Amino acid sequence: MQVPASPLTARLTTFTLFGIRSGHLRWGLAQMGTSVPKLSQLPGLQFFKLLGSGHGKGFSLKPNFRRYGLLCTWETEEAADNFFRHGDLLEEYRQHTHEIWTVKLHPYQSHGQWDGKEPFSPALAEKHLPGPVAVLTRASINWRALPSFWRFVPQTSRSLEQAKGLLCSIGVGELPLVRQATFSVWETEDAMKAYAYQNEHHQEVMRRTRAENWYKEELFARFKPLNSQGTWGGRDPLQQVLAQQLR
Repeated sequence: MQVPASPLTARLTTFTLFGIRSGHLRWGLAQMGTSVPKLSQLPGLQFFKLLGSGHGKGFSLKPNFRRYGLLCTWETEEAADNFFRHGDLLEEYRQHTHEIWTVKLHPYQSHGQWDGKEPFSPALAEKHLPGPVAVLTRASINWRALPSFWRFVPQTSRSLEQAKGLLCSIGVGELPLVRQATFSVWETEDAMKAYAYQNEHHQEVMRRTRAENWYKEELFARFKPLNSQGTWGGRDPLQQVLAQQLR
């Protein structure tokens, strides 16, 4: 499902989830290392992260070896389309997966860094347009803060299960326990803000993050979903909400 992209120049970002077939779990885990050299040579790929995932909708101590993610930023949409439509690496992934879901995004705003970089720049000039909004939160956790982080964060992640207006959400990471991220998509900006600023568990985590210096690096970004293709859990979670924008 696709909606018209903004005419303003902004960094094209893609977020992809792969559902690994039964019997192919070793292959999926190996890609966290073996896919890096191939991605590093792709024309037009500016920034990428291969991501493992956890069970549930947010941060999780329990890994999910059947679901992996790939976050990319691109110089042009043509470069992204060449990769997803014709890339040898994607063809290899198709042979080992039962489903693939990709969403194209333009950043509304981004604060912080990822490995010392600001990958989602430039952003759209407007703060937000009507329609769904995607959110990426990412942190590299201080070792001394790990016990406190993992004592409080899981209950916040569980509270996502009842969050109104949440279309989809997943906890992903580069390194178990230490480098964690959450990607979520909401029906509206208001729904996202209601959870972020009114949920008591989320508020407690935000307070402790600052008071106890949990993170040595962090990044928060909001995006405009442009295009959603494929399935995640057997369906396209953005199909209906993006279709409404075309009416």
